[in-house]
Amino acid sequence: MFRAAGNRNSGDPIMTKKPTILVTRRLPPAVEARAARDYDARLNADDRVYGADLPALVEGCEALLICSSEKMTQAMIAALPKSIRAIATFSVGYEHIDVAAAKARGIVVTNTPDVLTDATAEIAMLLLLAAARRAREGLTLVAENQWNKWYTTMLLGRQLSGKRLGILGLGRIGRALATRASGFGMEIHYHNRARLSPDLEQGAVFHPDPEALLRVSQFFSLNCPSTPEMRHFLNAERLGLLPEGAVVVNTARGDLVDDQALIEALRSGRVFAAGLDVFAGEPAIEPAYRKLDNAFLLPHLGSATAETRDAMGFCALDNLDALFAGKRPPNALT
Repeated sequence: MFRAAGNRNSGDPIMTKKPTILVTRRLPPAVEARAARDYDARLNADDRVYGADLPALVEGCEALLICSSEKMTQAMIAALPKSIRAIATFSVGYEHIDVAAAKARGIVVTNTPDVLTDATAEIAMLLLLAAARRAREGLTLVAENQWNKWYTTMLLGRQLSGKRLGILGLGRIGRALATRASGFGMEIHYHNRARLSPDLEQGAVFHPDPEALLRVSQFFSLNCPSTPEMRHFLNAERLGLLPEGAVVVNTARGDLVDDQALIEALRSGRVFAAGLDVFAGEPAIEPAYRKLDNAFLLPHLGSATAETRDAMGFCALDNLDALFAGKRPPNALT
């Protein structure tokens, strides 16, 4: 695949030299098989999370294929050997990488956009339904053998059809969620930094500021990127703007939510229920969430389908393939 010139006068065949890469975590079998086929790939059979030992482990490598568990800080990037040309992350988000520090060192950073849209939108839809229909409480009743009678007001939830869904961030995932929610008869409202064209809006109602969106959102879904300015966006003040008894869903990033404010709103009933797939500091989540019957919690399963995880790995390898072929990777961030 990647060819190094041999001595053509000798009659020997041109030898193939595979670039050496370090894959920092266990990846789906098909992805590891392709990496081993096309590269001199150092795989992590034990799936151990690398820390301060990473620079030593990557000696002699030309690229890293990492996950969000590897924190590529300025200091970590400075400690990498000079041979490193690229950092390909097995994720859409790249807040775990100091992109500016990588760029300053001439290291190309790539991510895997566009391949997890449907999977994440499906999880958002699951969270909307599960939170609104009190699935956590229902599961507990059955699993703990507490379901011993039926009555007309048992576990009454919220119906999705005819309700307004506010989506903060109508990007690819937000639009995919909007399509699914529309199929359940929901009315779509949204806020973006800029209004979308009518063909992308698909009838959704635009709100020029997020506070206006919150005021109409009987259901509210966070689908925006994590930036320093957006940290704790959903705080006590903004939760107070939601209609009484709203349902909150987050499949974006945990730090968009002020946990203590949301927990208090759930305890008081100001927010009817929440469906959360992402958390600040995960997997060490705020313990109080576990005690709330009206919090439906998942362990960051947004992209967790076999199809999507394969696609993410192949996308990361496509980026490396392009780099080593002398082309600009299609998902280069630097």
